Amino acid sequence: MTDTTVVPTALTTAPARQPAAGLIYGLIGVIIFSGSLPVTKIGLTGLDANFLSLARAALAGIISVGLLALLRPRRPRVRDLPGLTVVAGGAVVGFPLLSALALHWMPSTHAIVFSGLLPISTAVFGALRGGDRPRAPFCLYSCAGASAIAAYALAPALSQGGVWLAPGDGLMILAVAVCGLAYAEGTRLSRHLGGWPVICWALVLSLPVTASLAWATFPVNWQAVPLSAWAALGYVTLFSMLIGFLFWYHGLSLGGTAAVGQLQLLQPFCSFGLAALLLGEPVGPALLGTALVVVLCVAGARRAVHRG
Repeated sequence: MTDTTVVPTALTTAPARQPAAGLIYGLIGVIIFSGSLPVTKIGLTGLDANFLSLARAALAGIISVGLLALLRPRRPRVRDLPGLTVVAGGAVVGFPLLSALALHWMPSTHAIVFSGLLPISTAVFGALRGGDRPRAPFCLYSCAGASAIAAYALAPALSQGGVWLAPGDGLMILAVAVCGLAYAEGTRLSRHLGGWPVICWALVLSLPVTASLAWATFPVNWQAVPLSAWAALGYVTLFSMLIGFLFWYHGLSLGGTAAVGQLQLLQPFCSFGLAALLLGEPVGPALLGTALVVVLCVAGARRAVHRG
């Protein structure tokens, strides 16, 4: 992606199928996305969750203006604006903000388990948006995955004789829900706008709001913010909001959605590795076991959707 004369063509046209290259691009995208929650946790060591979430969206929106002007993808129609608003509300602002707030209450490894249900959340909202009724196997796999996460989240309370969710758990459930809705709407829009332009248009659409709120929440004592927190903001801006999507969607176009999409099943485990490496967070048997169950349920739910 260093040859600027090739990138626009590769991103704006449908390339010939190259399965191996598609898997490589897709894997790079998955690794990039895997760092989002652990790096956000680093950013919270010096930056407020509100500013961190809004600033990443605002800065990515400014970059998106230049990217859209350079590559000139198809422009959205007026009737696309409500859908883009949903994408902006869920994927641009909702998930980053809610997950950042949740990380005040939990380690990133705990949040990663919840994010493993994003593909199922997306499929549920996609079915509802399309007026389809999910098939029984899909519902069973989805309920099994949700039950595994519920058991994991409720375990501390059950050990004390109670049944309640910690505040961070509730925030992550809401984050997964709004992001699933946004991804489902983005999938619908990508059929005529293309994959990566959807997130760019959503970032630009939300830019007036995110930029003004980011400015309003800018840290007063910004000189005291550690360099690692500013670097984390740079990562979630450039990589989580933009570059990851470029690699991911290019991989899907080269290798096919069915094959490359399965790489998402690796994301929780990549995230665990990065959380252990960057934050020193422990990854115990209960955590790995829950994640494995969730991944298997996601794989089964996807298979049920494709067969349907």
